[in-house]
Amino acid sequence: MNKNKILAISIICDILGYVSYVFPPFDFIWAPLSAYIMTKLYKGRDGKIAAVISFIEEALPFFDIIPTFTLMWLYTYVLKPKTVIKKT
Repeated sequence: MNKNKILAISIICDILGYVSYVFPPFDFIWAPLSAYIMTKLYKGRDGKIAAVISFIEEALPFFDIIPTFTLMWLYTYVLKPKTVIKKT
């Protein structure tokens, strides 16, 4: 999956997190689902850590304003240092 598609899905997931401001019981479904989606979008250790953060952020009231998915995309594709391959 290319990074632009992952960004679009991330933004949609962040918007879905705002539903709980209108319908608070949505968090009971969305918190574990967002953690699962996070592990599928972002692989490895970083994805697992982000999933835990996403679950906690969605489960706690008034923290839904944090765009966890978009922040993870920024970390993964913009801020994360690139791996340098050494030529031998």
